[in-house]
Amino acid sequence: VQLQASGGGSVQAGGFLRLSCAASGRRFSRYTMGWYRQAPGKERELVAEISSGGSIKYADSVKGRFTISDDNAKNTVVYLQMNSLKPEDTAVYYCNADYTYYNDYGSPVVGRQWGQGTLVTVSS
Repeated sequence: VQLQASGGGSVQAGGFLRLSCAASGRRFSRYTMGWYRQAPGKERELVAEISSGGSIKYADSVKGRFTISDDNAKNTVVYLQMNSLKPEDTAVYYCNADYTYYNDYGSPVVGRQWGQGTLVTVSS
């Protein structure tokens, strides 16, 4: 299983970006996928996550501005629509997946994977 993140960039405050995280290798039967971010000198924090069961969670700092969504039609892709960006949203964003899939023998495989980071820079 691999996660490929894309969509970072530089925008001015008030602008928007859309991040994508595409899983490859196996189609997940169950998952919780999310976006974390890490700003310079700070710890990595959860931004938003979505599960195959439909639950969604946001950090308080992004509620009302960011929207997470998924597409599991083929391989799972998770999107993070980021609107009304603020300079404090500047960070490296990482996607993450906690997943279950069934192998060729019908046995469940449980795992966790991180994607590569994508830099989001918001200027004032």
